[in-house]
Amino acid sequence: MSSIADAWAREELADLGRRGLLRTLEPLASPQGPVVRIGGQSLVNFSSNDYLGLAADPRVARAFVAGLERWGVGAGASRLVVGDTEAHRRLETRLAAFDGTEAALIFNGGYPANLGLVQALVGRGDLVVSDALNHASLVDGCRLSRAEVAVVPHADVEAVARALARDGFRRRLVVTDAVFSMDGDPAPLGPLSEVCARAGAALLVDEAHATGVLGARGSGLCEATGVRPDVRMGTLGKALGGFGAYAATTRAVADLLVNRARSVVFSTTLPPALCEALVVAIDVLETDPELRPRLWRNIRRFVDGLCRLGFAAEQRSAIVPVILGTPERAVRASAFLRERGLLVKPIRPPTVPEGTSRLRFALSAAHTEAHVDRALQALEEARAHGLVPS
Repeated sequence: MSSIADAWAREELADLGRRGLLRTLEPLASPQGPVVRIGGQSLVNFSSNDYLGLAADPRVARAFVAGLERWGVGAGASRLVVGDTEAHRRLETRLAAFDGTEAALIFNGGYPANLGLVQALVGRGDLVVSDALNHASLVDGCRLSRAEVAVVPHADVEAVARALARDGFRRRLVVTDAVFSMDGDPAPLGPLSEVCARAGAALLVDEAHATGVLGARGSGLCEATGVRPDVRMGTLGKALGGFGAYAATTRAVADLLVNRARSVVFSTTLPPALCEALVVAIDVLETDPELRPRLWRNIRRFVDGLCRLGFAAEQRSAIVPVILGTPERAVRASAFLRERGLLVKPIRPPTVPEGTSRLRFALSAAHTEAHVDRALQALEEARAHGLVPS
């Protein structure tokens, strides 16, 4: 079947292919875990954001099954219609306690969370200041809010202060990732918080890649730095192993989001059974004494190994990039590692800036020392073949 849209699609796909930016789906033939199967091949998985291995944790899975038996598969509606259940309330109460806030509100993912949060907090006549390397969800949330958007250089606190000093705005909001998803570096939250306080601006922090990884209890970079932003967006679909996201904030802000965040108002909410499982995931995160230490042992082992091999790397988060430059180099290096039993997806524009295509390694508590050493050995071989720089 042909159509006008089909012709458009073929033209665009051909252009992506010529530029080395074409992406395709690859179905897993096994559950998420440190080793997955794709097309009959077993691969050590360094591309998943399941930082604590909770996606396949039997304690969490049992809670999900029990939730299915009680609640069934879906919620049936948005929270404001008939989708609000005791399970949703239990999860939000648990999340607020986890983050030490008055309230929490769940969303159907980090992307809809950031769309809804920014759009609910600011609008025409307001200003949003956004880091140049913020996640696409924050970028799109800023655009959809209809506020004026000032994009500042990455981690440049002085540029944020200059943007906030401009007159003529009703409200001012600063939005930033906590851990930047492609580089793994932390935002300067302490200085940002001070600048916001001086300017009377609100601060929204996206903790998607910090939740479960950073902080004494694992609630994220805000906990680790002692910063209490106006709104903290945390993920349920990465270190907690499930799906969805949440905003931790005051009761009044949460109530406003119920009324104004379009991604809450107009979306069928998370399945109650999943909410039950996520309560257990938080319990496991807080009480399992080995989980996060094991993750950080793997991070240190990998980063130390990279440094011994002459690569530039830092122990900042579970994300460790190896920058290669062009999309073609990233694709070739990824294929080389796959031949050696490793799944490390190439990351290319527009996900990252031009000239910074890379292999993005995501470490997990589920990895063994042998998995980490295998990745280091493969990178050493890739460098010997001229596929990755020193």
